[in-house]
Amino acid sequence: MLTTTLISGLVLGGTYALIAMGLTIQYGIARIMNLAYGETIIAAAFLAYVLYGQWGIDPVLGLLIAVPIGFAFGYVIYGLMLRPLVLRSASRESLEIDSILATFGLLFVIQGVMLVVFGSNYTSYNYLNVGIDVFGAVVAANRLLALALAIVIGGGLYLLLTRTLWGTALRAVAVAPKSAPLVGIDVNRAARFAFAIGCSLAAAGGVVVSTYQTFTATAGVVFTMKALVVVIMGGVGNILGALSAGLILGLVETFVASYLDPGLTLAATYVIFLAVLLWRPAGLFGRSSR
Repeated sequence: MLTTTLISGLVLGGTYALIAMGLTIQYGIARIMNLAYGETIIAAAFLAYVLYGQWGIDPVLGLLIAVPIGFAFGYVIYGLMLRPLVLRSASRESLEIDSILATFGLLFVIQGVMLVVFGSNYTSYNYLNVGIDVFGAVVAANRLLALALAIVIGGGLYLLLTRTLWGTALRAVAVAPKSAPLVGIDVNRAARFAFAIGCSLAAAGGVVVSTYQTFTATAGVVFTMKALVVVIMGGVGNILGALSAGLILGLVETFVASYLDPGLTLAATYVIFLAVLLWRPAGLFGRSSR
């Protein structure tokens, strides 16, 4: 029982970490608070459902389709809708407010399209739903695959951001956007690229979620809120923080649901969230402004 609960918690936590990484990049680098982030995740989940159910394309291969589509979607949305907000915003605070309002409207557009196309019923598909023995506990193969994908994608992103010149430029924009142009960094290009990367990570997260969870067209807000909690807990713009906070949140929710009461999972989430804010207001890996 303990092993099963632990693995389930790691799977859920890995998924939370993966979806939160995209949001922390968008907010930390592009300064965009994207309330339509969860809808991007659900749209990718439906895409994986269609690819597998109608065309027989394995979800792992489906990532090669969903991720570029997510990147292109983010790149276009930033250029058409968000870039004008950046140009007219007098401060970071006003940009955050404008982006919240703009993406709040985008949320309903994406959700409305999904409701028309797929309806409001819960959706899932049977993929690798077979038990595998792990240290004496039987765990579904699709959950183990979801954990592996989250580790590979999240680890790859972390290495790109910390071990490449391109990643260093993005992190420079996140830390000092006003000083970045002094060393030849195009802040607008970096922000647009970061927003697009965030959408591609949301698409990857949606595909991963679809392999072992049911979902519906209106479930995006749940993923947005979970991602926000993870981002704030880990520290805005911090990939390692998102990874750590996601794993903590997944483990706490799973253990509470298994050993206490499933109805207490949401309460446990926000108790941990408030505890972190009181102990570390800037997040587990965030830097204090003092």
